[in-house]
Amino acid sequence: MQLYRFKRGGVHPLHNIHEGKDLAGGKPIEPIAAPNEVAIAMAQGVGAPSKPVVAVGDAVTVGQLIAEAGGFVGTRIHASVSGTVTAIMEMPTPGGNDALHIVIKNDGLDTGRDAFTTARDTAAMDGKDILEAIRLAGIGGMGGAGFPTHVKMSIPEGKKCEYLLINGSECEPYLTADQRLMEEMSDKILRGIGYAMRALNVSKCKVGVENNKPKAISAMTAAAKSVSGVEICPLKTKYPQGAEKQLTSALTGREVPRGGLPIDCGVVVLNTGTCAAICDAVEYGKPLFERVVTVTGCVKEPKNLLCPLGTSFKDAIAYCGGFSEPIAKLISGGPMMGFAQFTDAVTVAKGTSGILALNDTIANYYDEWPCTHCGKCVAACPIGIMPLMVDAYIRKGRADMAENYNAMDCIECGCCSFICPSKRHLTQSCRTAKREILAARAREKNKGGDK
Repeated sequence: MQLYRFKRGGVHPLHNIHEGKDLAGGKPIEPIAAPNEVAIAMAQGVGAPSKPVVAVGDAVTVGQLIAEAGGFVGTRIHASVSGTVTAIMEMPTPGGNDALHIVIKNDGLDTGRDAFTTARDTAAMDGKDILEAIRLAGIGGMGGAGFPTHVKMSIPEGKKCEYLLINGSECEPYLTADQRLMEEMSDKILRGIGYAMRALNVSKCKVGVENNKPKAISAMTAAAKSVSGVEICPLKTKYPQGAEKQLTSALTGREVPRGGLPIDCGVVVLNTGTCAAICDAVEYGKPLFERVVTVTGCVKEPKNLLCPLGTSFKDAIAYCGGFSEPIAKLISGGPMMGFAQFTDAVTVAKGTSGILALNDTIANYYDEWPCTHCGKCVAACPIGIMPLMVDAYIRKGRADMAENYNAMDCIECGCCSFICPSKRHLTQSCRTAKREILAARAREKNKGGDK
């Protein structure tokens, strides 16, 4: 079997325990018992925050529009339960920022869900119709970043999409939501891929699935026979195989230019979960108001849960029996690129792929030691930057020098921090450098505007 792979850098976290995926990988997708209350964030990934169109006291139904997109680069938001809006207030998000949330008290009736059970005639739908269905459904990328899907699929003038690539690698340790989707709903994913190909007017699609998911590869291969032009491509298990640039390199041999996007080399990348949501939107008019989330690590019963958006991490963990032991860290996402949480009151968003509880042994709180200039971070970096130099300069307050060492190219994958024998916080330094570089650019731009 040919295994596709990216060439530069990468690491193998937790390879000795099958990337931690055995905990939840064998657990079928299970709908969570609907929580008594949901709090749905108006900031759901990349783009302008959404604007509420409901008020406190309003009754809402499942799938009802509760917030309009804040701009073209933004997504609409819909109610995930039926009930009454009890508050519109600022709350922390899994990404670490505060954002406006619409709080809905669940009446337990699930009113409105039946509206999305009747299939529509899709034969006459053209690309514009499909893109509009995606926009109306409020679909954002479900692999993590949450970029609005209708924007990603709107090809800029002068660009051309030649390949649709589907990310089924799910390379983050512990997470198995996409794996279970591919094993259980491969037909739906492939239908969504077909609609995406129609919208993009492309005839070639490659689906990358890491070879540590043999059942998913088999299911997707069987389902792909029904969609012309789709090839299932087994990928070598290596992190971060699911990053857009690395997936593009592995499946097409093309390199995304520095500062560019996959479309700059004729590629659009979508996640498997996003494709399933596209199928629901096109065939049933169903908005994105629920998603599969892996709840795993130090919980009594690791599961893959179908959660309404706005479900609190606390409720999801409680449904899995609670913590199995004292935890040192609670993470939204996976251990490499996820965000550590200071509270379990944060809620599931469109880009929430996992809820991970780690004990002190796995969390590994080490003291930092001086850099030995061993070069391991440089060898591991899939982008080819020098994290040790970015780290050294940003600690000295020299964002300008960090920029010279291409800090803005960092994809924040965590490979450098993972591999560093001195346990230096290299990824955090790169993230800080990017933030300070952007702030400096903004100051310079404002200074120019004042003249």
